[in-house]
Amino acid sequence: MLLATDLDGTFLAGDTQSRLKLYQLIAAHPDITLVFVTGRGLESVLPLLSDPTIPQPHYIICDVGCTVVHGETLQPVQPLQGSIDALWPGERVVEEALAGFADLQRQDVPQERRCSYFCTAGEVTPALRDVVEDIDCDLLFSAERYLDVLPRGINKGHTLSGLVAHLNIAEERVLVAGDTLNDLSMYEQGYLGVCVGDSESELIRSTEQRARVLHANDTGCGGILEAIAHFGFLGPAGLEAEEREELKRGKADLIIVYHRLPYEEVEQDGKLIRRRPQSPNGIIPTLLSFFADGKAGSWVAWSVDDPQYGEFETHTEVDTKKYPKLVAARVPLTKNDVDIFYKKFSKEAFWPTLHTFWERASFREDHWQVFLAVNKKFAECTAAEAAEGATVWIHDYNLWMVPAFLRELRPDLVIAFFHHTYFPSADVFNVLPWRREIIGSLLQCDYVGFHIPRQAENFVDVARGVAPINVRKKVGCAPRFLTYGCAVGLDEMTTEIEVHGRSIHLGAHPVGLDLNRARSALESAAVRQRMTELREELEGVRVILSVERLDYTKGILEKLNAYEMLLQEHPELIGKITLITVCVPAAREMTIYSELQSQIEQAVGRINGQFAKVGWSPIQFFFRGFPFEELVAYYAMADVMWITPLRDGLNLVAKEYAAVQGMIDGTGVLVLSEFAGAAAELRGAVLANPHDPRELVNTCYFALTMSAAQARSRLRELFEVVQYNDIDHWGQDFLRAVADSATANREAEKPELTLACG
Repeated sequence: MLLATDLDGTFLAGDTQSRLKLYQLIAAHPDITLVFVTGRGLESVLPLLSDPTIPQPHYIICDVGCTVVHGETLQPVQPLQGSIDALWPGERVVEEALAGFADLQRQDVPQERRCSYFCTAGEVTPALRDVVEDIDCDLLFSAERYLDVLPRGINKGHTLSGLVAHLNIAEERVLVAGDTLNDLSMYEQGYLGVCVGDSESELIRSTEQRARVLHANDTGCGGILEAIAHFGFLGPAGLEAEEREELKRGKADLIIVYHRLPYEEVEQDGKLIRRRPQSPNGIIPTLLSFFADGKAGSWVAWSVDDPQYGEFETHTEVDTKKYPKLVAARVPLTKNDVDIFYKKFSKEAFWPTLHTFWERASFREDHWQVFLAVNKKFAECTAAEAAEGATVWIHDYNLWMVPAFLRELRPDLVIAFFHHTYFPSADVFNVLPWRREIIGSLLQCDYVGFHIPRQAENFVDVARGVAPINVRKKVGCAPRFLTYGCAVGLDEMTTEIEVHGRSIHLGAHPVGLDLNRARSALESAAVRQRMTELREELEGVRVILSVERLDYTKGILEKLNAYEMLLQEHPELIGKITLITVCVPAAREMTIYSELQSQIEQAVGRINGQFAKVGWSPIQFFFRGFPFEELVAYYAMADVMWITPLRDGLNLVAKEYAAVQGMIDGTGVLVLSEFAGAAAELRGAVLANPHDPRELVNTCYFALTMSAAQARSRLRELFEVVQYNDIDHWGQDFLRAVADSATANREAEKPELTLACG
């Protein structure tokens, strides 16, 4: 069948269950040709194409019939569009002809091959009709306020009949649906039709004598469903036989959806065994803590389905003593799935774009299809785990498309998303070929969290280019965050937007540290011994410490070049300072970092060759990861922590240094890139622009020569922030915000009570 439907008041209207039922019915029947027939301009239809819960139309007839395009490519359907174009005298001709009617107000909406105005019924005079007739156009007045000047003979029905003939579809296989008078022309073509509930009275009156038109009781999608059943489009079994089998509801009230399992899987003696995770930042232990009170929950994550380890276990326990009602729901992926979805596509397409290095990105459609398939598997697994009305907490850009699939499967769920990486401005993000799909998916969430306000506001700007945004609430960022004090500062952020009638709440939640882990490390005998050894090894030398992964976003080369300038301009520092650089290698499969590694090694060799003296090297370079406990010893010994990424979502290393120095009452100085998310909250850091070599040199020198009193004062500020906003505060604060947003949305959906006075 072909379903030709108006949008506002029809296909986009009706109760939630009816909309979901109709949309799923269309998705389940690829032989249904869906045609949007609307008075909107094409630009105004585009946002709907980004909403993953709305079926993708095969064709779009818009501008009250003046524009007809393919639903996927948005290219004109020829020769239909060409014949319409030939009838249109042009916008300027119409405007000049109607210039004498001062009461007409041009609508400020996108429109092509038509001119639309606001007016009253009294303004549609014979003189106005004569003027429109003289320029060989038609006049359409509807809803007692909308006036359209259209090409002669062109309307929704005319263009629809042309499309039906073009597609060679039998007349009895067409169902048209509408709710206003400007839909009348569709019914006049003789097709089967439905006027949905609450249709405009004039449309009802004009179609009441048409036997092939049903006047439905239900509004919107419910009315269309009535018509499908009434006219028997799905055969004698009717709609009931076509309803999807309802997904089995799970028992989990809280579901964590994360790319990593809450335990590590390692091979031992040919078997896959589980062990406690060695999480470097405490996020996994924090997320696990929400299930410590015996709360039923699920943790959805991927695992490689390898036949050599036997039959794949879809569910495993996590820790029966600590978390007796928490299960790990494992999403089976092949090794190839993981390589493409995580190690290649996420890191080669999304990672560079998110960090504003879009010119390094590689976009492949076949990889995107794998990404979609994996995200769909995550969504299906999550839908099966969740109890009615459960909260789902999804983590990071690897799972961008999960909300889209999940909202369609389980509209009852509260969906929250936390973006762990940087979220760039619209001019960068919009480079992504799939930006509409990604943003459309994130707009299915009830709550979306970011590290800092700037990233949340960037998201709003990107979303504004995809769908019509109504900003419902803003809050000031101070005193929690810096406003004008750094590159990622912001004075005001959006905390609630409305899109397609749904409210999406936004928040800034910088991830904190597991302070107990750092405290325990400092108290251990091994760390104290290592600290003693470092004091002896580095006696008489001030230590600048740098710890980061091998990545072009981290600004490692820029920092090394600045260090070289520092020694050249301040020769008195030669022999008195040393830069200890810990560079954690990337995974072997990530060959995109090979050239960078070579450049870094050459820079280290050049600087050491230029300045080294007997018994002293300007740089101690470690191309390997350090255990956290050993890093703590280095944090305690470092006089300056030099963290200067070119772009970073947050940077936990800076916080780790501040925590350790604060715990030992040290005088260490943190020099931090103002392009790291942490710069917006870590008061007390010396901020630097990593793109400015001169500033890198000056700020490092300033930190080295700072008085102990000033350094201690800055450290107190840093430690206060890190100590209060720890990892537990982050998790609790996020879930509290999610719960508050869900409550607000439920309250907003309640029908208003009307009190009758007798």
